[in-house]
Amino acid sequence: MTNVNTRIEELLNSSPIFLFMKGTPDMPQCGFSARAVHCLMAVDAPFKSFNIFEDEEIRQGLKSYANFQTFPQLYINKKLVGGSDIVLELYESGELEKMVKEAQ
Repeated sequence: MTNVNTRIEELLNSSPIFLFMKGTPDMPQCGFSARAVHCLMAVDAPFKSFNIFEDEEIRQGLKSYANFQTFPQLYINKKLVGGSDIVLELYESGELEKMVKEAQ
């Protein structure tokens, strides 16, 4: 059985832009996840996501993997960008759109 970090890395390898979130992009289960999805969609980011409620091992493993305790967690090119507040700040400043274009 693979360890949780290997599973997380496999998920991150599946897309340059990856969002670990509560719920799904179509049905976010918290306002913070909804805000992150909205920002990504506003800049036409092609991203994959993972509903952390579906896998407790991934949910707990991410906290130590990234040393970041809250969700959502946005990764671009396998590097943690941040959570909802940071994503919103990047979106409002225009930086998120630049990061998304560079990642494609």
